[in-house]
Amino acid sequence: MQMIKNLFQKSARPLLAISLCCGAAASLQGCVEMMVGSAVVGTFAATDRRTFGAQTEDKSITLKGEIRMSRTFGDAAHINVSSFNRRALLTGEVADEQTRENAEREMRAIEGVQAVQNELQIAGLSNYSARSSDALITTKVKASFVDTKDLYASAFKVVTEAGTVYLMGRVTQREGNLAGEVARGVSGVRKVVKVFEYISETELKEMQSAPKKQEPAQ
Repeated sequence: MQMIKNLFQKSARPLLAISLCCGAAASLQGCVEMMVGSAVVGTFAATDRRTFGAQTEDKSITLKGEIRMSRTFGDAAHINVSSFNRRALLTGEVADEQTRENAEREMRAIEGVQAVQNELQIAGLSNYSARSSDALITTKVKASFVDTKDLYASAFKVVTEAGTVYLMGRVTQREGNLAGEVARGVSGVRKVVKVFEYISETELKEMQSAPKKQEPAQ
């Protein structure tokens, strides 16, 4: 705060002082975020293990998939689409096996999709309460990953459906096993399904030691 007061006192132009203060405030906020705890700092220090192109394409696959499922099946089905490194995951509830197969076929037809894991259940549609509970479980699992030593939360994508937690990501066998154990220990979790793309410990070390590339502006 003293630094910000000094900026006002030394600046002859109020607008310049305001601009400098905004920059200083942003810097201070960054410092505070770095002090919230070693576990959190360790997590944010690890970058996403997908290429920037894969991250962008995953967003596109998810959006296109959700639009296609909505247009094709409407309110007759509850289908969630997730994508990690161009591998799509379908979760939710459908009325019959034919709908389940059709949903997978529609997903495979989307450009960029390399694989589809169909976890759709033939069951009645879940209600708002159940979906809110799933969202809470996802949040708790992610928080548990942040608090776990030797796990980088940024390497995982967590999806929860009817109490079943689906774990996606590019991880080593060691990380995958540990993440599964942690997720199973979270209250409300009925089952854990691993949808990982496994990499070797050597590949992980190479990723961690490689210089970070500047991502293009969005």
